[in-house]
Amino acid sequence: MKKTFKILGIVLVVALFVGTFVFLYQKSRPKAQRFEVIEVKRADIRRSTIVTGTIEPRVEVDVKPQISGIVAEIFKEAGQTVQKGELIARIKVVPDMAQLNSAENRVKLAQLSSQQTLRDFERTKTLYDQKLVSAEEFEKAQLALRQQREELANAKDALKIVKEGVSNSMAGNSTTLVRSTIDGTILDIPVKVGNSVTMSNTFNDGTTIATVANMNDLLFKGNIDETEVAKLRNGMELGITVGAVTDVRLTARLEFIAPKVSNGTTGNQFEIKGALLQSKGVTLRAGYSANAEIILDARSQVLALPESAVKFEGGKAVVYVQTGDKDANTFERRVVQTGLSDGVNIEIRSGLRIGEKVRGNEINEQP
Repeated sequence: MKKTFKILGIVLVVALFVGTFVFLYQKSRPKAQRFEVIEVKRADIRRSTIVTGTIEPRVEVDVKPQISGIVAEIFKEAGQTVQKGELIARIKVVPDMAQLNSAENRVKLAQLSSQQTLRDFERTKTLYDQKLVSAEEFEKAQLALRQQREELANAKDALKIVKEGVSNSMAGNSTTLVRSTIDGTILDIPVKVGNSVTMSNTFNDGTTIATVANMNDLLFKGNIDETEVAKLRNGMELGITVGAVTDVRLTARLEFIAPKVSNGTTGNQFEIKGALLQSKGVTLRAGYSANAEIILDARSQVLALPESAVKFEGGKAVVYVQTGDKDANTFERRVVQTGLSDGVNIEIRSGLRIGEKVRGNEINEQP
């Protein structure tokens, strides 16, 4: 019995040793490599660049008062449409005391002069009726009276302008009334009733009462890197996507490429502008962020492969073409001529035929 157990023990030890040897041998053998097989097909390839920017109105103006004062009334709100000449606000003039005193004194002097001229005229008229003065003297008296009355009217107008910013004779063109200078939409009214405002002059830009823009004529504005600006030309199509408007792609036409580097940008970048061709049914707002896709080059229905299937060896583009139908892991090296690439697929100009199969990436089998 002991002998039998001894034999069994020896057999188990030998079996364990042989099994371990076989296992280690199998593990040490290199695994057969397997690769994806890719068929040469026709495809459309295009190389594009993405430019970030904003949607802006082509025409945007700041409406400013023609006189300094205080905002008395505001007749419009942001978002409303206005026509050229339509009233937006009214300014109440705060008179300058020196100008007010001067204008009041002018009126008083004109009144005194008018009273004296009227008395002189009445005396001359009486003498003229009695044929004691000539017609020429009477006409001079009439002229003096008219001139003095005009001076009084002008003095009163000047006083009213100082007080109210408008005269009786120019009430229809009052400088206290702020009107839109274009047809469009009011983007912003940065002032409130009671705010002090100033007119624009040599020393300051003046206070903006309202910002008005034509929202029916919009532009895409962005900046493009100097490495790609040379590939652009006016008239190129831009595919516009707006972050705030999902599932909508707009079209624009490139109409401006800056001849000079834009200030305040990172690196050397150039401003571009594209006119939006259609936006009906889409509500766009000034300042929306947007991306423009610009097609720099394109090829239609050319032979193509994934870029991963093309290797570059010794300065040449090389693919490994499958040989034989049975053994998918048998490949031959072949030099090809490549063309346009979009970063995923690459054009094959020569060296392959449609339907041929080439080696792709290695298939990693999980243990």
